[in-house]
Amino acid sequence: MTAFTVRVPDEIAEKLDHLAQKMDRSRAYMAAQAIEDFVVREEWQLAEIEAGLAEADRGEFASAAEVALVVGKYVKPAHQS
Repeated sequence: MTAFTVRVPDEIAEKLDHLAQKMDRSRAYMAAQAIEDFVVREEWQLAEIEAGLAEADRGEFASAAEVALVVGKYVKPAHQS
């Protein structure tokens, strides 16, 4: 396991300490968990972006009709008077 120092604003350190106390964990555990969660989320997001770019490079786009169907599920037409 690697150890390193991270500087955070005092306010964040206080909030981290407060959470650690409530969860009966150490500050180090909470910080490590936050970093792990961040890395997992960012890896996933970047992989999805790269996959989308690869699809676009291959010309795999939704048609205008397909986009309209999806938008139609979530957007109500404006009332016309």
